[in-house]
Amino acid sequence: MTSWTKDELNKIEHADELRISPLGNDNTAGDPTTIWVVREGDDLHVRAYRGRGGAWYRAATARHSGHISSGGVDKDVMFVEEDSPALNDRIDAAYRTKYARFGPSYVDPMVADGARAATLKLVPR
Repeated sequence: MTSWTKDELNKIEHADELRISPLGNDNTAGDPTTIWVVREGDDLHVRAYRGRGGAWYRAATARHSGHISSGGVDKDVMFVEEDSPALNDRIDAAYRTKYARFGPSYVDPMVADGARAATLKLVPR
């Protein structure tokens, strides 16, 4: 596996949004969905606002591959499911810090149980 460069991490970390395009059955990227992204250490994480039932999340976990675009970075990625309570607590903190200005009506659903259960790490490929 390759890793993110410091420049890529910084650009994506400071961007408000990320466009995610999971691969479909025909191995082409689907229509992009705009979502939030957070950095935790040298990793990038996304969550599905609607939990595991969200369309982009189901597509991402079906193939575990796709493409992202954020902060001027375009990258093919793998989607790795995360399920560690301690890691999810740190990701919660990152969402609360980065997106606090949007208020609790937007941030609280991103740190709720459904979204926590739909946490993916983005790994460059």
